Amino acid sequence: MDAVTAPAPEPDPTTGPSLVFDEKNNEHGVAEDLLGLATGTFLVSLGLHLLHAAHAVTGGTAGLSLLLGYATAWPFWLLFLVINAPFALLAVWRRGWDFTVRTLICIGAVSGWALVHDALFPVGWIEPWYGTLAGNLLAGVGVLILFRHRASVGGINIIGLEIQDRTGFRAGWTMMIFDVLIVLSALLVVPWTNVLMSAVGAVLLNLVLALNHRPGRYLGH
Repeated sequence: MDAVTAPAPEPDPTTGPSLVFDEKNNEHGVAEDLLGLATGTFLVSLGLHLLHAAHAVTGGTAGLSLLLGYATAWPFWLLFLVINAPFALLAVWRRGWDFTVRTLICIGAVSGWALVHDALFPVGWIEPWYGTLAGNLLAGVGVLILFRHRASVGGINIIGLEIQDRTGFRAGWTMMIFDVLIVLSALLVVPWTNVLMSAVGAVLLNLVLALNHRPGRYLGH
């Protein structure tokens, strides 16, 4: 005879559905993580590809890589790898090996996707405002996906996550502060109109993170 199973309790209409969270049963599986990291890095790299076509910059080490690329003509993928190398040490020290390995994979993937975009999706010209806003929006969504799979694209993202974990100050706001400094530095390399576009785009990127990456809002790991 089959065992009798008690029916699940109905949610209390006065309090809404239960918010009890079983962390173990809600962890991402390997396949989910791989797809999430591939999707996130693809979106980040595609966003940066559009930014480069618009001759704009953004914040973080990605923006710094674009900026130095304009100044030196070095390829973005190489600058991105070199600039993020020191932050890998910080990730090991403060975030652990699991986060660090995922982040190193993401840094390499963004650089790899950049080569793919250059070869398969060359953009000779793009309307600057469209390229700047669309690029930052894509990059912001990509970074958000990576955060939710316990990874980042290195650099300021790691600092922002560490500050958020310790103080509750949202990672998006921390990154915005650093991004303002990086975007202002672009005045040394590109026209002020490009800097203005870049500043608006960087705000858009960080608003995506600040409004969506909140402790407790997303239950999967």
